[in-house]
Amino acid sequence: MNVSEQLRFELVVIGGGPAGVSGAIAAGILGKRVALIEKEAFVGGAGINTGTIPSKTLRETALVLSGGRSRRLFGVDLSLRREATIADFMCHEKQVKSQERKRSEGLLALRGVNTFQGDASFVDLHTIRVVSGNGVEILVHGEKILIATGSSPLRPPEFHFEDDRIHDSNEILELKALPKKLVVIGAGVIGCEYAGTFAALGAEVHLVDGRDTLLPFLDREVSRKLVKAMTENGIRFHWKEKVLECDASRPGNIVIRLSSGATLESDGVLVCAGRSSNTASLNTSAAGITLGVRGLVQVGPQYQSTEATHIYAAGDVIGAPALASTGIEQARVAVCHAFDEPWTCSLSRHLPTGIYTIPEASFVGATEESLIEKSTPYIVGRCRYSDIPRGDIIGDHVGFLKLLFHRDDMRLLGVHVMGEQATEVVHLGLLAMMMNATADLFNQTCFNYPTLGDLYKYATYDAILKRRSS
Repeated sequence: MNVSEQLRFELVVIGGGPAGVSGAIAAGILGKRVALIEKEAFVGGAGINTGTIPSKTLRETALVLSGGRSRRLFGVDLSLRREATIADFMCHEKQVKSQERKRSEGLLALRGVNTFQGDASFVDLHTIRVVSGNGVEILVHGEKILIATGSSPLRPPEFHFEDDRIHDSNEILELKALPKKLVVIGAGVIGCEYAGTFAALGAEVHLVDGRDTLLPFLDREVSRKLVKAMTENGIRFHWKEKVLECDASRPGNIVIRLSSGATLESDGVLVCAGRSSNTASLNTSAAGITLGVRGLVQVGPQYQSTEATHIYAAGDVIGAPALASTGIEQARVAVCHAFDEPWTCSLSRHLPTGIYTIPEASFVGATEESLIEKSTPYIVGRCRYSDIPRGDIIGDHVGFLKLLFHRDDMRLLGVHVMGEQATEVVHLGLLAMMMNATADLFNQTCFNYPTLGDLYKYATYDAILKRRSS
């Protein structure tokens, strides 16, 4: 295929989300000639534009404007909710989103990355057609190619998404008015996060799920306590239920009929039924790539395609864990492998998961259930937020830290946190696990006082005392 020299690159990245931007910047740092192709008008993908950053920003806004934090601290309602409009709630989200876009664009420019807007599709193994919104077509050649097109919400046919009362997790950020009653279908991470946010904003929230356990990948103790905390925040759970019908034919409320025979009426429905990779329009067969279930690209350990070795993929497009944080690291690993650079050779062996529910939850490493299944001897150390001064200062009376140590050598095996700043607190334990540290690390560490760092000190003391008495 005849492609001009100006459009020949050492790396072509398809997709400008967190993974794509990370991979393009990494290659730019290595001095490579890089092109980044993004379908939308802005870079950032779901991470900046429709998912990670916007939803977490909206959560923080909800906690502040709804008076959630003031009620915990002072027992009084300092809420602005009575006067606030939907524009007030979305204002900060739009500002943060805009700033993050500018930051990504600035980093790409700094590293000399050439950006192209348009729909990308393979013509052959190394050639990609880019069609802009006004129909202008160019061909781009890549010695190496990184697919990082992300994913989109699945839209089950029983829900009429053309109705402005029914939303997927992208559309929910374009609300024109806050629902008084919201039914969330699917108690996965996204469903749970939005359920907490809208409950904080004063909506009556119902969470419907076909399972009987919340986020079953969590340590079971954390899962149970998170259900309790969310219930106390006003969320009503409907377990082991499937939606048989969603009737939006009438004005007013939508009627949802469940498998148990129960019905729910609401003025808003949020469907969180999983996600599918954005690969349908890539014409991957022209590059010798066969897509898997839900459009996933099959890759090996360094994120190299199992079918075309000059092509790599990272982020949601390859499936679990499908986190922005892991996608960013996967892309770096892929780029370094592609150009035989030792900078980042492999993904970390310990990957944290952060869940921005209200309260937050986060973990890294083994759960109690996984240790029991493997017959690994262990000791549990716990500390509640309310057991340390910083917990009282911030008004968190439900949060706790749970540490799992190997009984024999007291090596840290798992870290589980629920509560304020859990997604930050977990990082101390993550670093300890990266060092193969034992309880001695926390026993000997002096933390600032008063801080949440003390959770580690007292959870470790708890584990040491249990081991001595056993």
